[in-house]
Amino acid sequence: MVLGKVVGTVWATRKDEELVGMKFQIVRHIDLQYRVRETFVVAVDTVQAGVGDVVLVCSGSSARQTAQTKNKPVDAVIMAVVDKLDVTD
Repeated sequence: MVLGKVVGTVWATRKDEELVGMKFQIVRHIDLQYRVRETFVVAVDTVQAGVGDVVLVCSGSSARQTAQTKNKPVDAVIMAVVDKLDVTD
């Protein structure tokens, strides 16, 4: 899992029929101080995250383990909206 910040939405009117009804969000990776990194991922949003939300993103075969993405052609999924980080150095 990685931490990220939702920075936008991908609109795709033509897509694989297995993906119809799914919302795609652009998620920039962040560090533990919430600083946005250059890297990003497009992830299926299963938790109604919005632009500006800090989220947890799961990728790879684990991304296909949610109820919405089971056996779908998905490589990244937003599976939680983060309320708070408690970090100890």
